[in-house]
Amino acid sequence: MIRPATPSDLPQLCKMVHALAEYHGDTATATVAHLQRDLFGAAPWLHALVFQAGRRLLGYAALTQLARVQYGQRGMDLHHLYVCTDARGDGIGKALLAASLDYARSKTASYVTVSTLPGNDIAKAFYLAQGFEPAPVSGLRYAFDLAGTS
Repeated sequence: MIRPATPSDLPQLCKMVHALAEYHGDTATATVAHLQRDLFGAAPWLHALVFQAGRRLLGYAALTQLARVQYGQRGMDLHHLYVCTDARGDGIGKALLAASLDYARSKTASYVTVSTLPGNDIAKAFYLAQGFEPAPVSGLRYAFDLAGTS
């Protein structure tokens, strides 16, 4: 069953966030407190959907808002899509993706983006098979570290 994440899901959700980071060779530093703030705080930053089977969460999708101000368009970024290793191949990813697209539509989004690492051919094939089209990033992107400045 797919449903919006709740605060009681946060420990399992945090473990999956860490598992996804590890899969990509990254070290996650997100905590349950971070997820609480970002999903259920005073100004939620993310929306998460979970796939639940019994008491166990088998996957999740996390979305965040985007905009194309010059076109008056709202969008969403599918920031994370994860299915537990032992549950892959059962259609959970497709179901989470479909639910994510429905959620974006419910928020009047006119587009959804998703990114993959260049060598992640499995994810690339998955998104193309679900109707996504390549949308290469053009131009340069810069970042400013607010945490390291006063």
